[in-house]
Amino acid sequence: MLMAEPVATDDAPAAGSKSQQAYGAVKQRIVDGAYPPGHRLVLAAIAQDLGVSVVPVREAIRRLEAEGLVTFQRNVGATVAGIDPTEYLYTMQTLSLVEGAATALSAPLIDAEVLDRAAAVNEEMRACLQDFDPLRFTRLNQDFHAILFERCPNPHILDLVHRGWNRLASLRSSTFRFVPERARDSVEEHAHLLSLMADGADADTIERFARLHRSATLDAYLTHFSATEAATDADPDAAHDHG
Repeated sequence: MLMAEPVATDDAPAAGSKSQQAYGAVKQRIVDGAYPPGHRLVLAAIAQDLGVSVVPVREAIRRLEAEGLVTFQRNVGATVAGIDPTEYLYTMQTLSLVEGAATALSAPLIDAEVLDRAAAVNEEMRACLQDFDPLRFTRLNQDFHAILFERCPNPHILDLVHRGWNRLASLRSSTFRFVPERARDSVEEHAHLLSLMADGADADTIERFARLHRSATLDAYLTHFSATEAATDADPDAAHDHG
């Protein structure tokens, strides 16, 4: 755990609270893309914007550095870290396994009311396709899957699922921003998954499909990343076209 810098005793409680507020605000801006990769985090400017001193902002930045969201560069200072495609690969591979298992274990405990709630979220995602907002679509996607796996009776598996989602958030991986064409397929796959669960499909079938669903998103992103890398190698200026 990171330790706070020494401050006046009578300011310590307030500094701790403000540090948490600063942490939440800066992290949200990174996750939402308001602070994109490479963005320089000027402590004084952030502090002024949030209405706090520099001390809690510095503590927040240190926490974010420990989480891999922020890096320090010589002669530059704190900047928002880039998205690591290898870390994304490992996270998605792991999540496909544990989320598939959690969904399969939840299936026998899910009733028609829960399936209806999940279907309603999926319809919101379908409507979102008309005027596509990748960040909103990603949030709805998480809501959809959370409805289906939250009744998993194994708390250890459920904890691993939440850790995977948190890691995706730290990677700012709104995958659909990079592969918006994947969004429509994802909605249709959600509908099929709901049909499997409503029809009482066996656990192996549900787990297999849930894993393939997650893997398909990973494959789409990796294909996009490979194409971007190839274009950048051929024409370095092409990298600016994928901001």
